[in-house]
Amino acid sequence: MAADHWLQNIASLPKAELHLHLEGSIQPKTVCALTRHHGVVFTEAEVRHKYAYKDFNEFLEVFKWVTSFLREPRDYALITHDLAEHLLSQNVVYAEITLSVGIMILRKQIPDANFQAMLEAAQSFEKRGLRLNFIFDAVRQFGVDAAMQVILAAERANSKSIVAFGIGGDELAVPTKDFHAVYDKAAEIGLHRLMHAGEIGPPEKVREAIELLGVERIGHGISAAQDPALMDLLADRRIPLEICPQSNIRTGALAGQLGRKEARIEDHPLPKLVRHGIPVVLSTDDPAMFHTTLLDEYENARRMGLSQDELRHIAQASFDHAFLPDAEKRTHRVAS
Repeated sequence: MAADHWLQNIASLPKAELHLHLEGSIQPKTVCALTRHHGVVFTEAEVRHKYAYKDFNEFLEVFKWVTSFLREPRDYALITHDLAEHLLSQNVVYAEITLSVGIMILRKQIPDANFQAMLEAAQSFEKRGLRLNFIFDAVRQFGVDAAMQVILAAERANSKSIVAFGIGGDELAVPTKDFHAVYDKAAEIGLHRLMHAGEIGPPEKVREAIELLGVERIGHGISAAQDPALMDLLADRRIPLEICPQSNIRTGALAGQLGRKEARIEDHPLPKLVRHGIPVVLSTDDPAMFHTTLLDEYENARRMGLSQDELRHIAQASFDHAFLPDAEKRTHRVAS
């Protein structure tokens, strides 16, 4: 089967997505509905204009702006419903959705109320073949105490649908070692451990997350391609990288790693990482904000030169490295 033909057929394959921020999935039309709920009128064109950034810091500012309109449980229910519909249109049957609980807490919201509204919105989609689990995420630059509050919110929610704890935001803020107690607490309450690292930061940030915090999957991790010993470690320990190619272009993260003003998708280190034996899963990160879909990311991977076998292996890896019971993983086998 030709690679192009297989890529066309990937739309029909059941897929999983593991690095997907709920707040970054809000389509312009839905943003307009949210703002109207709160007495502010924006056109879709105005939102699309905001959804264009020159660098990572501009992206973070727009992320803050969008989340400022997530104020009530009904807002979270709305965006969960819209994301689930979008995932079904991509034939995604399983997703682990990252929630910016750290921002909810900063804004004096009640995370459990928001989360319960999301669970109710997600429930109806299980009958349609889509299962959602959730990752409670802290913001690194908010500090250690704020991160611990996210863990405690997960503990209070006491839901089997919360499968992991992660930290995003500015990976150059706050030393990695300072979060040791936070990750110990996450493990104590049964959560898997994630961290964004090596997106804009150096390879050392990836190594620290693994060796100091016991992180089980790395968000992005593209700087690992600069460090052969780190690539060996990732391959030997089977620690997956959650790769989001279009995100790395849109935020300027890839250009920064390459020391350039701009980067092309063909410059991405994904093939190098895959061919070193490192587990890789493809994801969209913030699909609405980065104007991408999961199918687009498989097309991006093809443009980088990955073969049909490599693409098939990546599709399977998204199930193999999901935080699901082994028996459930075995029910998801990507067709040859």
